[in-house]
Amino acid sequence: MINSMTGFGRAALSVDGRELTLELKAVNHRFLDLSFRFPRSLSFLEDTVRAGLSSLLSRGHVDAYAYYKNTRTDAKSLSVDKALVSAYVEAGRAVSEEFGIQNDVTVSKLLRIPDLFTISDADEDPEALRSLMVEAVRTACAELIRMREIEGERIRAELVSRISILERIRSAIAEKAPLVVDSYRAKLNARIESILAETEVDRARLATEIALFADKANIDEELVRLESHFKGALELLSSDEPVGRKLDFLVQEMNREFNTIGSKANDQAISALVIEGKAELEKLREQVQNLE
Repeated sequence: MINSMTGFGRAALSVDGRELTLELKAVNHRFLDLSFRFPRSLSFLEDTVRAGLSSLLSRGHVDAYAYYKNTRTDAKSLSVDKALVSAYVEAGRAVSEEFGIQNDVTVSKLLRIPDLFTISDADEDPEALRSLMVEAVRTACAELIRMREIEGERIRAELVSRISILERIRSAIAEKAPLVVDSYRAKLNARIESILAETEVDRARLATEIALFADKANIDEELVRLESHFKGALELLSSDEPVGRKLDFLVQEMNREFNTIGSKANDQAISALVIEGKAELEKLREQVQNLE
């Protein structure tokens, strides 16, 4: 199965009052590059998520966003600054005695003083959170991979179509290649005849010149290698392994062969086919960059 590198996956889990949401957003990248946007309470789980994603993905830049809420009855704790409470009570008693006014310090009034009481998050169970995150990674990553597979199949179909076009261009070049030497021979003969109409032409020298041109303009090896690269690309597109890097290398090799053909052929028709082929190769390369 050919996979794209772009996709999105989400998992929203709730277990025993712990609610965790994990979102994964993936785009193209040469390697596997992971970025985390976690609240501080979950930062200790980054290595766990990294290990999980690395075991399931091979390439792409992945942003991981985590959101957490604890709705358990023991999620919060209340602490009392007893020394400060004692100071308030003592101050109220002293004011009452010294000025002869009623001491109306009560618990309800003390509760309204923010400095006396502190509400904080209770200590979490790290293993419970780790277990929840492992499941979230598995669920979100499965959705991400499904999206990658759907997009990858679309790209695979387009790549096969592009390679078919390139094969037709290669065949057209192969048909025209033998005519290049014949055309050169005819042009060379005509030119010599026009310049040296009354002079004996050294036919042996002419044959040597044509042979040298034929050797220089020969593109048989390049055409054979192109055919091999096309075949290799189609085989990779039928693979179940990540093939993006290998296909990227093959596209570079195809481009190299087209460049060589263009420089050696010395023929306008073949040059036009080379330009057409390189245009198709660029479209092929753009899509290959999206593959895992």
